[in-house]
Amino acid sequence: MGKFILSGIIQFVFLIVIQALVLNNIQFSGYVNPYLYIVFILWLPLSTPKALLLFLAFVLGLTLDVFTNTIGMHTSATVFMAFCRPYVLQTLVPRDGYEINQTPGIKDLGLKWFAAYAAMLTLLHHLFLFFVEVFRFTDFYDTIIRVVYSWVFTMILIFIAQYFRYNAEERR
Repeated sequence: MGKFILSGIIQFVFLIVIQALVLNNIQFSGYVNPYLYIVFILWLPLSTPKALLLFLAFVLGLTLDVFTNTIGMHTSATVFMAFCRPYVLQTLVPRDGYEINQTPGIKDLGLKWFAAYAAMLTLLHHLFLFFVEVFRFTDFYDTIIRVVYSWVFTMILIFIAQYFRYNAEERR
């Protein structure tokens, strides 16, 4: 248990640093903003209690907001994603159900399942984040384009991170 908590803290710090120092400085013509930090919520064990899930999402979003000076935008979007996570998991439940303390990933649940899971939650996060950022519907189509481009780029980064995660596990 202590090993899991320590690796979670290291992962949390690493994702915040990568997001704040590297990925937030990547913007292709204002349409692509990758948000890899949400993988922290995606990779939490499936049996994580809802209250803990929401608390961790709040801390994750608030930490990024502090470093990027975005005043609650990431906090609200990350908490919204964490709130939706149990419903997405319920929608995607396999026939045999989930195992206790199973972590979502390609290795355990398959590429198709993980792609659907990550795609739905990432899309929900991005829709919420970008519409809160704009805070009006007059730029609806531009915002949707930003959501789609950022969503695709974020999904690519999530799959790359998934690859590195399993390579690190195999080396242990």
